[in-house]
Amino acid sequence: MPRSQNRVASHRRRKRILARAKGYWGARSKVLTVAKHHIDKAGQHAYRDRRLKKRDFRALWITRINAGARIHGTTYSKLVNSLRKKGVIINRKVLADMAAAKPEAFAEVVKFASS
Repeated sequence: MPRSQNRVASHRRRKRILARAKGYWGARSKVLTVAKHHIDKAGQHAYRDRRLKKRDFRALWITRINAGARIHGTTYSKLVNSLRKKGVIINRKVLADMAAAKPEAFAEVVKFASS
């Protein structure tokens, strides 16, 4: 009896790997074993960077809030602390957007926090 290799499934699996490697440079998109390694590495980077992205955005928001707060004569830490003491629940993303896009509204928040 001849050996069965299940060509349909193996071809589909290889095709799926090469499709994910489409756009990679040189052998990374053409040779199956090389493509496998680079897809695995790309997946590791994607997994790690989904978490790093959250850190990066939080740092950006804090920088923007601090820049806006310093214009009004206070600092980020003093502003956030006084907002917390007053019971204002507003997240850093919204505060950073206000500092960058709506400076007059941000000024009102700073004035409320400092009073």
